[in-house]
Amino acid sequence: MTDTATTPKDWASDQEVRWCPGCGDYSVLTAVRMLMPELGVRPESTVFVSGIGCSSRFPYYMNTYGMHSIHGRAPAIATGLAMARPDLDVWVVTGDGDGLSIGGNHLIHALRRNVNLTILLFNNQIYGLTKGQYSPTSEIGKISPSTPFGSVDQPFNPISLALGAEATFVARTHDLDRQHMIETFRRAHDHKGAAFVEIYQNCNVYNDGAFDAITTKANRPNMLIPLEHGKPIRFGDNLERGVALDTQGYAKIVEVADVGEDALLVHDETRTDPTLAFTLSRLSQRPTTPTPVGVFRAIERPEYGGEVSRQLAAAQEQKGPGDLAALLRSGATWEV
Repeated sequence: MTDTATTPKDWASDQEVRWCPGCGDYSVLTAVRMLMPELGVRPESTVFVSGIGCSSRFPYYMNTYGMHSIHGRAPAIATGLAMARPDLDVWVVTGDGDGLSIGGNHLIHALRRNVNLTILLFNNQIYGLTKGQYSPTSEIGKISPSTPFGSVDQPFNPISLALGAEATFVARTHDLDRQHMIETFRRAHDHKGAAFVEIYQNCNVYNDGAFDAITTKANRPNMLIPLEHGKPIRFGDNLERGVALDTQGYAKIVEVADVGEDALLVHDETRTDPTLAFTLSRLSQRPTTPTPVGVFRAIERPEYGGEVSRQLAAAQEQKGPGDLAALLRSGATWEV
């Protein structure tokens, strides 16, 4: 391709997409392919890195560079790539099992360091690839092949986890609203630093309907709470409900007619302190009650790769007495 413009077809590989029919992953893939031409980037300058799991087949289906890497290690591998090649657009595709279990440490450190990555975490609250075991986001009491009497584990809240790791961009979307996904992914991509997006994604084989209470078209007006920067947080068929803070500083759902619009919480995604965003992330403990979607936090902080490059450049300018090349060519013993 010589023209700078691309189409969604330019971003689709020749590989057969092999997810179960009806899987929410198809919707996410379509949204990403539709978005890429709008970003003004090139396939040869884009890399998708994944770990292990159903979502981690993603790199095969994009006509870009990609790596289907090691279980949980995608953020670490992507960090190395982003550091070595800051000219590339580096995306990480992971799942609730891959990213929050064996890969939990890699994920939180990539976020706290603010590595320039766009991280998409597909959350279906189950291990789909390995036949339906409970995952780090499965609810307490979840019956699965690995928890026949019900899970006793407290599940992770991925948004709270990312905010606790001091991620500079944190958002949530879902697989039944393509336009919302596209706009959320666009903002994540445009963010300089580590961008984390949780995607509620249905596994129709092993955990079908896990998000139906909030994501089906009929339920969305009264169950999804849109977060819009600078606006009072309202939702409902007629925007009759809203979010306010109680006397203890906790977010609560209120009837606008009872408290008045002035009492509603005005969303501020740019607050440096993550406390308010964290409070909103705790408004719904499970995806069965009104749940915030959109951007929780979007702040600026120095990007990790740029800071390391700055240090290296400063060290080279100083030209101190050390000689790294001579050290590497020296023997295996030293006199102290």
